[in-house]
Amino acid sequence: MKYGESAFDVIYLLYAVAAGLWILNRRRDAIGRLMGCAVLILGLGDAFHLVPRVLNYFVSGDFTAWLGVGKLVTSVTMTVFYLLLYLLWLRVYGEKEDRRMTAAIVALTVIRIVLCLFPQNRWLENESDVLWGVIRNVPFVALGCVIVWLYFRRRADVRCFRPVWLLITLSFLFYIPVAVAAGLVPMLGMLMLPKTVCYMLLIWCFLKYASGEKNS
Repeated sequence: MKYGESAFDVIYLLYAVAAGLWILNRRRDAIGRLMGCAVLILGLGDAFHLVPRVLNYFVSGDFTAWLGVGKLVTSVTMTVFYLLLYLLWLRVYGEKEDRRMTAAIVALTVIRIVLCLFPQNRWLENESDVLWGVIRNVPFVALGCVIVWLYFRRRADVRCFRPVWLLITLSFLFYIPVAVAAGLVPMLGMLMLPKTVCYMLLIWCFLKYASGEKNS
């Protein structure tokens, strides 16, 4: 188990970082920068959690604090990732910015990050409090629902991005049980594997767009 999971984690991190750098090199416009930075933030943020997790399998020592802090960093960077997805949506589809929508998305982003910083989350102990697992994820799920709705509404306009709304939806369906109840039912942590596959497919959509495949 540890070899298979560790190999998967390493492949994912290398894939995300390489994809982000390739997109930044391939597309030097605003859309390319948003896609590349979003992918790098996703991959590097996950590295803070996945690298200690892999090391914990093969290196003797107490990684409790590192794993907890890694989850905190991942929670923050994942939230920023969805903010970037909104900015990317504006650019890709040429949408006129709705200031109220932008304000709501920024507010949800800030509230989520602030809630993640509360000591009640017990990150340093790498323990999941069910109540705070729910509290800190309410604005995150709300943010995700808005992003899903936006991409779903314009799904037919850009071929590469047609599955984006579905991949985000599935990633949340896999993520929520882990975030809320993994502390009570550790086996739920296995749902992070299909969640990560969703992110890998999402990155593939970005790669196709950056390579020039855009229209329906």
